Amino acid sequence: MVPVSALQAKAARPAPWLDTIIKGDCVAALENLPDHSVDAIFADPPYNLQLGGVLHRPDQSKVDAVDDAWDQFASFEVYDAFTRAWLLACKRVLKPTGTIWVIGSYHNIFRVGAKMQDLGFWILNDIVWRKTNPMPNFKGRRFQNAHETMIWASPNSETKGYTFNYDAMKAANDDVQMRSDWLFPICSGGERLKDEEGRKVHPTQKPEALLSRIILSSTKPGDVVLDPFFGSGTTGAVAKRLGRHFVGVEREQDYIDAAQARIDAIDPLAADMLKPLPSKKSLPRVAFVSLIESGLLSPGDRLTSPKGDHVALVRADGTLVSGQTAGSIHRLGAQVQGAEACNGWTYWHYEEAGKRHPIDRLRGEIRAATAEI
Repeated sequence: MVPVSALQAKAARPAPWLDTIIKGDCVAALENLPDHSVDAIFADPPYNLQLGGVLHRPDQSKVDAVDDAWDQFASFEVYDAFTRAWLLACKRVLKPTGTIWVIGSYHNIFRVGAKMQDLGFWILNDIVWRKTNPMPNFKGRRFQNAHETMIWASPNSETKGYTFNYDAMKAANDDVQMRSDWLFPICSGGERLKDEEGRKVHPTQKPEALLSRIILSSTKPGDVVLDPFFGSGTTGAVAKRLGRHFVGVEREQDYIDAAQARIDAIDPLAADMLKPLPSKKSLPRVAFVSLIESGLLSPGDRLTSPKGDHVALVRADGTLVSGQTAGSIHRLGAQVQGAEACNGWTYWHYEEAGKRHPIDRLRGEIRAATAEI
């Protein structure tokens, strides 16, 4: 029999593929990962641009476009088969509660999206990355292509419990819901990796700001993020900085070398800088009567609406009364407004030092005191 301590040590030992770059084709390389072993996936697959010749600017200088062999496919059918294969490989390693992000342009994202739906993925959002500094349309025959599209999806329509840090995203957006159109510049300046001759190391390097928002919105510290098309390593660099694990797959050694050097130079942020904002749903439930039991309110205390045009008195049983009508903080709040529903915690206010404050503030005091016990 194996000693319990040995089993515990084995369980605590990190997987050998964690925080590494696996060299090889993404489908074959992902066979190194166990089923349901990653929490999130960011995939930046070849776009299959199918460029028809060299592109020049008006001054006849050559545009440094994507003309690498890895972005070239013989037909749409070949590209579709490739897409299906890597999506299936990703679906096997994605946890049931995980999510996948796939980025693309008009050249490929619709084909990718169709394959995702064919394979049972459930699309949660399509996110538009609007570029502040997009490349012009030099021929002047089309609209300037100023965005890329990301598909965010869960493994299937029955997925429950996937990570979405809604409250953190809302707080970061000045307490307004985060929208599905994100404004970021393309990767440039000091962030752009270049070789000794000043040439781009990778033609489609994504900005770290884009990956930061993806990782902060849909993962937790300690989660594992997979990138099956690792390229210059943006996903790994951002994941390490934000206290997440990563695993990358890349077949080009030059890209692997550049990505590894980039990641090795990253210092993770301190744990207290990464503590996620708790969602309201995760906070302990506090009944209104608890405010009376704790002495924060007393029977007979006067509460008002935000503008003071409705008044209610606190009763000993944790209900409110206004005139001849009584009920819970929510029901009475709805009735005095003639509304179908009301959040009584934010509607009813108490007065302190001549100022009105929502009773939700008192609920926060109870939660804080409970957390300290």
